[in-house]
Amino acid sequence: MKIKVGISSCLMGNEVRFDGGHKHSRLCSGDLSRYFDFITECPEVGIGMGIPRKPIRLTGDVHSPQVVAVHDSSINYTDKMVAFSQQKAKEYSDLCGYIFMKNSPSCGLFRVKVYQNNGFPAAEPGRGIYAKAITEAHPLLPVEESGRLADANLRENFIARVFAYHNWQQLKQAGLSHHSILDFHSRYKYSLMANAPASYGELGRLLADAGKHDIAELADSYFPMLMTALNKLATRKTHTNVLMHLQGYLKKVLSSDEKQELASIIDQYRIAQIPLIVPITILKHHFNNHPDPYIAKQSYLQPYPDDLSLRNAI
Repeated sequence: MKIKVGISSCLMGNEVRFDGGHKHSRLCSGDLSRYFDFITECPEVGIGMGIPRKPIRLTGDVHSPQVVAVHDSSINYTDKMVAFSQQKAKEYSDLCGYIFMKNSPSCGLFRVKVYQNNGFPAAEPGRGIYAKAITEAHPLLPVEESGRLADANLRENFIARVFAYHNWQQLKQAGLSHHSILDFHSRYKYSLMANAPASYGELGRLLADAGKHDIAELADSYFPMLMTALNKLATRKTHTNVLMHLQGYLKKVLSSDEKQELASIIDQYRIAQIPLIVPITILKHHFNNHPDPYIAKQSYLQPYPDDLSLRNAI
């Protein structure tokens, strides 16, 4: 079953923009659509604006802007846009991620211009009305902006978070227990070590006496900490640390030549001579030959399907 992810309609090639065009993302309609069931939305069309249409922009208070027509600021769409956005935020409670169109006064996630009376944008950037409603209603939801997905590290991090969020939702549907939360956390040990080593320790301490806590309260404490930690970008240094930890599980089963080769490959990754996929592939090969039950369940080695090839460029 595909994972439900929201997306700005224009990114799927739909001709819904103010000029009648689109901003088709081949990444989204191609590779990601094999695993994501994209739910498209264009807030402007949703509130009844035509295609094509006069462009709109944000004005006034950065934190509570007005949505007005560019050619005539007396034409105000704020109430319609806010009402539509809040309604959709309530409806989309089952999404596991959202990809927004950059710079849009409705969907822009970062650095959206909010114009002032002097005709210039405020120094502090704003957020699109619709994007703001979605993120405020679902603060733990993995979200990203179309332009930022061109960055290999941001792209990999976002998609890994979508799968983690989805896995947690499946766990909740199956019924949470102290054991299931501990097992889930165990699966994400090395992912956390790569993204946020300090948070791994904090989460471990939270779960140290898990049985003493009400299960709902424990889950409400654990999951926000997990998603906050996974939102941090792993670095070459932290990845290398994890690779070396995984290497340690093989020290008694590999030959001297195999151990030397693996250590050399990890070091080549450390100094940026090869991408992460190379040491990961070698490690998975060795663990296939020498299975370890604990390592076999680690999300770090398989955070998403291999054919997405996300670690080929980091």
